Amino acid sequence: MIGVENAYPIGTYHSRVKEFHERGARYMSLSHNGHSQFCDSNTGERDNVWLYNGLSDLGKQAIVEMNKWGIMIDLSHPSKESNMQTKALSKAPVIASHSSARTVNDVSRNLDDEELLALKENGGVVQTVAFRSYVDSEKHAQWQAASDELFDARTSALGFERKSWAYIRTMEATDRDQYITQYRALQAEFSATISEKGQYGAAVSDFIDHLDYMVNLIGINHVGTSSDFDGGGSVHGWDDASETFSIALVLVKCGKCDEKITKLWGVNLLRVLDKVEAVAASMQGS
Repeated sequence: MIGVENAYPIGTYHSRVKEFHERGARYMSLSHNGHSQFCDSNTGERDNVWLYNGLSDLGKQAIVEMNKWGIMIDLSHPSKESNMQTKALSKAPVIASHSSARTVNDVSRNLDDEELLALKENGGVVQTVAFRSYVDSEKHAQWQAASDELFDARTSALGFERKSWAYIRTMEATDRDQYITQYRALQAEFSATISEKGQYGAAVSDFIDHLDYMVNLIGINHVGTSSDFDGGGSVHGWDDASETFSIALVLVKCGKCDEKITKLWGVNLLRVLDKVEAVAASMQGS
């Protein structure tokens, strides 16, 4: 299933929503980490600078087009106000493809109770995300500090200097790719050493806390799971796809039946997709 994690490349041509659907896109967010021409991003909380106080006029039109052509609207990166307005306008259920519970960990990428309850009323689904800093910011900060200290101590002897991501983004593409590849290889090696010392950061149990909280608040039919591995996601015990079974094992041990686990692993999301496609067919027919 192809997702578009920022509608920015559509430009101002709403006909491109149909084009993206024809190319295989089945869910799309109106912004990413930064405001777009369609809506404000959650990142506006950093400096309290907003462009539209939610959706722009283009964003409102984009919602109509996504409903019409059968693309699920993704709430994971836009601002709370953008999300609340989207849920009020959309004729189809929406998703949050990779977000967790803000009440459990207060970061702008997670959804608060008001957003979650509105998502339930809309008939949508939130995919609980296993992203360390969204799952438990305090544990992640402790792990990151220990990891960075060890990384800097060992790589200094190799002549490797850890650079800020702001600087990395200014590098030429070839140099940037080479640096990131080397950095991640070294980081993986030293992160394992940190884990051997018992310093893990956020773990599977912390991820399950978010999942359970949202199930208790809005019901099993509106919650799912997501890893966000390609975006840097993971928690200790679910560090890559090979460890995915560990999540199912914990759910079984927590007493969840096969039917509930199946819903969390994708049935809820597919239900939303079916409904989105039904709404699209109705709109196209009329």
